[in-house]
Amino acid sequence: MKKGGQVTIFIIVGIIIIGIIALFFLFRGGVQIPGVGVGEETNPPSFLESCIEEKVREAVNIISFQGGYINPSLYKSFKFENEDLPVNISYLCYNPNDYSPCVNQEPILIKHLNGEIYNYISEDVGNCFDSLTSSLDKQGYEVNPEYREFEIELKEGQIIINIDGEITLTKSGETTKQEDFEIAIPSRFYDLSLVVQEIINKEVTSCEFSHYDMSIYREFDINKYRTADSSVIYKVKNEDSEEEFRFAVRGCVIPPGFGLELE
Repeated sequence: MKKGGQVTIFIIVGIIIIGIIALFFLFRGGVQIPGVGVGEETNPPSFLESCIEEKVREAVNIISFQGGYINPSLYKSFKFENEDLPVNISYLCYNPNDYSPCVNQEPILIKHLNGEIYNYISEDVGNCFDSLTSSLDKQGYEVNPEYREFEIELKEGQIIINIDGEITLTKSGETTKQEDFEIAIPSRFYDLSLVVQEIINKEVTSCEFSHYDMSIYREFDINKYRTADSSVIYKVKNEDSEEEFRFAVRGCVIPPGFGLELE
């Protein structure tokens, strides 16, 4: 009886080991079991993030390098020493007249930047939702999608894409539903924008963002470049992420020779 009990235990242990090995190779080979393993295609938020993230970063990069606009209209063409070509950098604070402080071109800067990103990625978000639907359909799911709209929220350390939509999946008699997808993309774009906003406020009120002001923002490397027409190009760089934001300012300009005429 004792030997028989030991044999039974060995059989049970053997079955467990075989089961563990089988599951290892099953998951390693990418085979999905309903209710157990979920790949990217059957995880809509993950699929949408991988589809949309590159386009969001592309939008942020263009906007940051061109002073807050995808297509600048009021800008200064400027070439940095370590770059091959000049860039059209938007004036975020501008006054064509001498002596007077610059005028803030985007008083609600964060809202404006939100809109620029939204317009740039709008078509792609819809296309990514369609691609997700197509991918699920090819896997044998009966897909009932509904895409309505999306919103962008700039937050500290993140860009949030909230997609108002839902996907109902049916396969092998089982139905699941997912809706209201949130995608969080790591970025210091919002943090940079707050610093830019503060620089503009100082230019409007004090005609200058001083070295003392720069020292307050220790996470950021802030540089100023003066041009021949008395404009100032700012480059604000986050030292951790190395993301940067460039923009132009023109205000409180004293014309050449003005000081000599007073003497």
